[in-house]
Amino acid sequence: MAFRSLITMFFLTLGPCLSFAQEEERIDELLLEQIQEELGEHVDISEISEKLHYYLKNPLDLNTASESELGDLFFLSPQHIQNLIDHRTSSGPFLNILELQAIKDFDAQLIERIVPFVQIAPINPLKGFKFRTMMDKDESMLMIRYGRNLEPAIGYQIQGSDRSRYLGDPNRYALRYRWNYDNQIRVAINMEKDAGEPFFKGKQRYGFDFYSGHIEIRALNKYVKRVVLGDYALQFGQGLVTWNGLSFGKGAWIGSVARQGQGLVPYSSMNENNFQRGLAASIDVGNVEWTPFVAYNKLSGKVEEFEGDRIISSINMSGLHRTESEQSSRKAVGQVVYGSNFRYRHRRLKIGITYMGGTYDGLKLRGVDLRQKFDFEGKSLHGVGGHYNYSFRNYYFFGETAYSFGGGWATNNGVIASVHSKLSLFANYRNYQRDYHTIYGQSLGEGSQLANERGVYTGAVYHPSRKVEWVNYIDLFQFPWLRYRVDAPSSGVDFLSQFTYTWYKIGKLTFRYRYRLKQENTVIADRNTNLLADVNRHQFRVDFQYKLSDTWRIRTRGEIMRFEKESTSRSKGFLCYQDAFWQIRKPQLQFNMRLAYFDTDDYDSRIYAYENDVLYASGFPMYYDRGIRSYLNIRYKIKRNLDIWTRYALTYYFQRKEVGSGLDLIEGAKKTDLKVQLRWQW
Repeated sequence: MAFRSLITMFFLTLGPCLSFAQEEERIDELLLEQIQEELGEHVDISEISEKLHYYLKNPLDLNTASESELGDLFFLSPQHIQNLIDHRTSSGPFLNILELQAIKDFDAQLIERIVPFVQIAPINPLKGFKFRTMMDKDESMLMIRYGRNLEPAIGYQIQGSDRSRYLGDPNRYALRYRWNYDNQIRVAINMEKDAGEPFFKGKQRYGFDFYSGHIEIRALNKYVKRVVLGDYALQFGQGLVTWNGLSFGKGAWIGSVARQGQGLVPYSSMNENNFQRGLAASIDVGNVEWTPFVAYNKLSGKVEEFEGDRIISSINMSGLHRTESEQSSRKAVGQVVYGSNFRYRHRRLKIGITYMGGTYDGLKLRGVDLRQKFDFEGKSLHGVGGHYNYSFRNYYFFGETAYSFGGGWATNNGVIASVHSKLSLFANYRNYQRDYHTIYGQSLGEGSQLANERGVYTGAVYHPSRKVEWVNYIDLFQFPWLRYRVDAPSSGVDFLSQFTYTWYKIGKLTFRYRYRLKQENTVIADRNTNLLADVNRHQFRVDFQYKLSDTWRIRTRGEIMRFEKESTSRSKGFLCYQDAFWQIRKPQLQFNMRLAYFDTDDYDSRIYAYENDVLYASGFPMYYDRGIRSYLNIRYKIKRNLDIWTRYALTYYFQRKEVGSGLDLIEGAKKTDLKVQLRWQW
C-alpha cells in the first residue's frame, strides 16, 4: 500500500508538467472510454468535450466546486461526487491535491483522470469586477472550421427550379467565439452552415443558417448563483420532465445508470435542436435552489392553414434547410416554454420538483396511424415531476416520477450499491405510460420516445484487481402499445458483458459481447395482418490499446455483427481497424490515422465506430457494405496561441458504382471529406 501511495504521489506531482496539448488529446480518449454505444452518425458530443477543455484551462476548485460542477466531469459517478463532498465536509478544506488519495473509492486511475481538471485556489467574487482590470483577467477564443465532400453530389448539379435540389453549395462552415472573464462572466457565440444550405441568400440572407449564443453571469450576489441570457439547457432529475442536450443511455459505464442533473446549463453545442432560447437563473437561499426559466423557440415544422387556424402536422428535428421543402419549414413553428425547478438538499438527501409548460402558436395534431392514437394533440402541454437522490452508506438511491396534464404517468427509479470494494451492483425500474407526454424529456429507455415502455435494467461491475474490470448488464423491456413497424405489443432483451484488462498508463485489452432481441412486423403470405418476428443481433468486439513510447500509441479493433430476423433473413458484418497516434513537443505536432476494412451483407448488419476528428468534432459513422476507410488528422501549434487542424477522410467501396442515394448520390466508388480548422486564443 505504501508503494502504491508513493507511485500515486509521483504521478500527481508529475501531472502539472505534462503539456496542455497532451491533456487535450487525453480528453478524446476519456470520451472514447465512456461512450460505448452507437450514438449515430451525426451526434454532437462537443458540449461535453468543450466543458472538459474549459475545465482543463480553468480547473475546478476542490474546496468550492458544487455537486453539479463536479458532475460535469462525467467520469465521476454519483458516489464519487458524494464521497468527495463528504470528505470536504468532515475533514475541512483541501490543502493539497494529494488528499484525493484519502477519499473513499478514489483509486490511482481515477485520481489520474481528475487531477488535470481540478485545483485548490480561491474564486474571486463578482464584486471585485472592474472594467480597468478586465483586460488582465479576460480570455478569448475564436475557432473557424471549413469542410466539404470533394466529390459532387447530384443535388448540387440539378439546375431546374421545378425539381428538388440543394439551394446552396457543398461547403460547410462553423464558427465558435468564447469570452471568459475570471470564470464569472462568459459569452459564447456559435454560427454554422451545413452542406447544401444557402449562404447570404434566401432565408439565410444574413449568412449562416444557425446562430446561437448566450451570456452567463456567475455568483452575481449572495443568492443568485447563475444567470443565463440566450441559449441554455435544462437538466433536472432523471430527465422525465426535461433534459436538454446530449444524454447517454445503457453501457459499460456504471455512472450512466443514474443521471446527475446539472440544472441550468449554458448551451454551447452546434446541435440546432433540443435547447431553450430565453432567460433563466439559479437562485440559492439556504438549502433551497430555485431555477425559474422562460424561453421562446422557433422550430422547423410543417404548418398548414385550415379555416383560419394554424395546424402543425409535424416538427422537423434534423436541423437541415437545404431544399425548397426544407426551407419552407424553417422556423415555421413558434413555441413558448416556461416553468421552474425547486431543489432542497439536506446532507446526503436531495429532493426536487419540476414544472414545465409549453405552448405552440398552432394546433399540433397527432398522426393518423393506430400506433399514434395516444400521442399528444393540442396547443399547450404541461408536466410536473418530483425527483430525488439519497446516499446511505454504500448505497445511492435515485429516481423521478412525472405526470403530464391530461395524459399519463412516467417513473424511473434505481439504486447503485457498492457491496464490496471489488463489486458494485445496480438496478433500475422504469415505466412510461403510453399516454405520457413531454416536450423535452429524455431518460433511460429503449424506445425513441419517452412513452409506451417499461423495463428492468440491472447489472454488476466486478474489479478482482486494479488491472481487471468485468461489466455485465441485462435489460428486460416491454412496449405495451404499438410502435413504428410493430403492429402489436412487443418485448425485448438487451444483454452486455465486457471484460477489460489494463496495464496502468501503458495499455488496455477489452473483450465485449452484446446481444439484443426485439420484435418487428413480418409479412406472411395469404394474411392481411402482420405478425411479429424476433429480431436478434449479436455483437463481438476485441479492442487493444497500447503505448509504444512517449510519442507513439496504437489502437486495434475487430468487431463482428450477426443479424437474424425470425423466418425471414440473416446477415453478418465485419469491421477491423488500426489506429496510430504520434506526437512530438518541438515543434508541437500531432497526428492520428486510421485504416479500416469492413464487410457487411446489408444495412441490418451495419457497424458503428467512434472516430477521432478535429477539436470539438467527432462522430460515429456507419460502416456498411464492403470496402476500406481511412483518415488522417493533423494538429500543428503554429504559435503559443494559434493552432491549426486538418482532416482528410476517404471511403472506398469495392463493389459500387455510386455512393449514397437521392440528392446525396455520388457517381463512383469513393467518398472523400476534407476539414480545416483554426483556433486563436488570446
